[in-house]
Amino acid sequence: MPLESATQADPPPKAHLRGLGDPAQSLYSGAMPVERRYAFDEGRLRAFVQSHVEGFDGDLVIEQFRGGQSNPTFLLRCGARCCVLRRKPMGDLLQSAHAIDREYRVIRSLWEVGFPVPRPYAYCKDPSIVGSDFYLMSFVEGRVFWDPALPGESPQTRRAIYQEAGKLIARLHTVDIEAAGLADYGRQGGYLARQIKRWTSQYRASETQACEDMDQLIQWLPENLPVDDVVSLVHGDFRLDNLVFHPTEPRVLAVLDWELSTLGHPLTDFAYHCMPWHTLPGSTRGLAGLDLAELGIPSEAEHVQLYGEIAGRCGTDDWDFHLAFSLFRVAAISQGVYRRGLDGNASNSRALEAGERARLFAALGWNIARRARGC
Repeated sequence: MPLESATQADPPPKAHLRGLGDPAQSLYSGAMPVERRYAFDEGRLRAFVQSHVEGFDGDLVIEQFRGGQSNPTFLLRCGARCCVLRRKPMGDLLQSAHAIDREYRVIRSLWEVGFPVPRPYAYCKDPSIVGSDFYLMSFVEGRVFWDPALPGESPQTRRAIYQEAGKLIARLHTVDIEAAGLADYGRQGGYLARQIKRWTSQYRASETQACEDMDQLIQWLPENLPVDDVVSLVHGDFRLDNLVFHPTEPRVLAVLDWELSTLGHPLTDFAYHCMPWHTLPGSTRGLAGLDLAELGIPSEAEHVQLYGEIAGRCGTDDWDFHLAFSLFRVAAISQGVYRRGLDGNASNSRALEAGERARLFAALGWNIARRARGC
């Protein structure tokens, strides 16, 4: 079973501080007072939590996590106990987006087979408590790394962190979906074609101005689908900052943010995880242009080799397609965040910066697609 916090009364700013040298940490880590628009009926919420989380007694203290731009997430403290509440954002939402019921289901299933996730406590469909469906899970204390360059860490630690992440995503892709009760968690086969259609639709629904690179990808991707149609459980957002590492060891205690998980192509999931090797430091939080050998961070080729040894499949065939698709998808996601920011519904105050990132990801994706075409 995954490990829970040994000191669950500690507030999240201490639990997730990684130390000096990472400017992204102050922007995304820790917690803040709950935004007015997400104010709860604290009495009803306390009663629900007390009925589902053992030892949750005393005055309820609620804080909102800073990180993330999708489903708002909150720390609930009551006496010496902590848990986490995750709900849908406010406002009109795109169809099929923010499916927290699916998040809860996959977390519960993976917890039961021993994959490192927070402990699931309860799912609530009553919107009168917090304004939407929500679920409760354990608060896992550890380190969250927002900058993939891992400033402040030693080369040895950086390498160990990346090896742990590579091994864990390979392990995820070998989960027996039948044994985990997830054989019907998504349609088996045709994943990439459906994903291209879905994210094209989501992008068009949130489009605010023309983007030629995105238009080119929307045309090229369905015309160049890989022949293989491998199926596994995929996370959909397996970034370094969705992993909670042990406070002192390069070991993952919990994988977070399962909103985009489904049954899909494992190499697409892995290619998304490898995007930092292709994006620049700064707003897209990448590794491109850095001296990886000096930093101790494995090259993309080394990371792919490690994954293949554990997952039992090579990640080189159609690699450019999987990378281009991953960048297309994150461009569509970024555009959706930007549109929610314009509409005032985003859960992160920096959502308006996502518009520029959407264009950057689309341009990089189209460059990789052109490389695949030999242009």
